[in-house]
Amino acid sequence: MAAVNRDSERIYDEYLVAAAATGDREALSRLISRWQPRLLRHAWRVVGDAERAKDMVQEAWMEILRGLGRLNDVAAFPAWAYRIVTRRCQRAFHRGARMPFEPEEAGDESALQVPEHQSGEFAAELSIVMQTIARLPPPQRAALALFYLEDLSVAEIAIALDVPPGTVKTRLMHARRKVRALLGGDSNEQD
Repeated sequence: MAAVNRDSERIYDEYLVAAAATGDREALSRLISRWQPRLLRHAWRVVGDAERAKDMVQEAWMEILRGLGRLNDVAAFPAWAYRIVTRRCQRAFHRGARMPFEPEEAGDESALQVPEHQSGEFAAELSIVMQTIARLPPPQRAALALFYLEDLSVAEIAIALDVPPGTVKTRLMHARRKVRALLGGDSNEQD
């Protein structure tokens, strides 16, 4: 059932992208409202600062809107949009917008949301896992979150993060090990 829901969500996003690219303002508005939280979470994972993440996503939306009509494959929108956000974040970092990167504490509510419909025990455990993920280095945190939370494939993550697929696999492997170690599990288990 969850796979069907994910598929219908992707199909709806593809429809919104196609309609927005033709100038449908209502579709564009819905696309932005659906993707704004996702892109903000991604930017936060990359830069570790909520205010800078908001700035990067705002700049990224301008680039996304300018290029939407040239996007040949509407199914590529997620990876393409994440890639634009990633590049904006990287450019800001390289411009020296902030001296050495120090991620914020794992308390940003927009980045660590627990589904409301889950039981109290599940929600508490999920919250612990999300806080643990927030402690990872930004490249690992971004790869892990895009894979498990945003349901992107390794190939899509490679596009989104502008790195080779092998780098994504390595980041995922190291991130899984670190999460297991931080949660008290055996860090020597096979991935």
